[in-house]
Amino acid sequence: MPVTKRDYYEILGVSREADDQQIKSAYRKLAREHHPDVNPGNDQAEERFKEAAEAYSVLSDPQKRAAYDRYGHQGVQSAGQGFDPSGLDLNDILGDFFGFGDLFGAGDRRRRNRPQRGEDVRYDLEIRFEDAVFGMGAEILVPRSELCDRCEGKGAEPGSGATTCPACHGRGEVVYQQSFLSVRRTCGHCGGSGKIIRTPCSQCRGHGYRQLQRKMKVNIPAGVDNGTRLRLAHEGEPGANGGPPGDLYVVLKVKDHAFFERHEYDLHCTIPINVAQAALGAEIEVPTLEQPYKLKIPEGTQTGVELRIRHKGVAHVNGHARGDIVAHIEVRTPTKLTKDQKRLLEQLRETLPADNQPAEKGIFEKVKDYFV
Repeated sequence: MPVTKRDYYEILGVSREADDQQIKSAYRKLAREHHPDVNPGNDQAEERFKEAAEAYSVLSDPQKRAAYDRYGHQGVQSAGQGFDPSGLDLNDILGDFFGFGDLFGAGDRRRRNRPQRGEDVRYDLEIRFEDAVFGMGAEILVPRSELCDRCEGKGAEPGSGATTCPACHGRGEVVYQQSFLSVRRTCGHCGGSGKIIRTPCSQCRGHGYRQLQRKMKVNIPAGVDNGTRLRLAHEGEPGANGGPPGDLYVVLKVKDHAFFERHEYDLHCTIPINVAQAALGAEIEVPTLEQPYKLKIPEGTQTGVELRIRHKGVAHVNGHARGDIVAHIEVRTPTKLTKDQKRLLEQLRETLPADNQPAEKGIFEKVKDYFV
């Protein structure tokens, strides 16, 4: 009595209207559950896995699926499209949860042998506050790998060369049989290169690269700030197999200033003045990052007033505009007075109303009005 094959949609547990993603998700679930590596020695699980793989190989292919929908199993068999496990791409389906990376090794082998870009390098540089504002040139010593000049990056002592790996015979991978699958994995003997260095280079010890300190000049533009990253193209680690080098990123750390505090492109500072300067007004000299500046204090200035010194702040990076200096005025009351100073202040006190607001009611009258 002939054995009747189960319907492919029934095997995967999806409807005939299922889209590609639903079919793929259903197969992933079944493959995860019945894979032989998860169920060693379980023949029934292996058969279920084969059955699901066969169903997926047909329903994931638009032409095979169309033939199957029209003629059933006979349609895919008569068209010479029977199930072939070796043609099924299991890397995408199984690699992520079985940890094989590339289940058959081919993609990994191609990636390993083709030119690869080198790694980027980070260098932290601390600079003064003033240098961040006005810019500077700096010399830095960067530790990085350099191509070994003795072996020219080959890793072998000059004249010795390399021999074919005896474990993989130069293929860079070995084949293991797992149930009905042939699994290719990177050769652990040669690391996938297919060659063995018998006599490592005495200078780089077979690595092909040496760790060196390289002196470089860095141009720091005016206006940089804490955390600014400066990119030096192609100054990072060298690339593998003739690939381009990575980049060097110089990350700036700007020291704090004793007087100024930076807010974007403006510099903020606190300027103390005495009560006479605040009441009568004055012209005082205040520091900047360049020459001192004569700042005019208007009459009646109060604590908290902000006075701006235009275009004395931080330059915009790679631009022509410049921020301001923002002076926060702080009126300070004297704590130690001479007899003459006390006498003068007492005379002033007698001439001023209690709240220093002659045009309005005194504070006690305001409070009285509020509670009436």
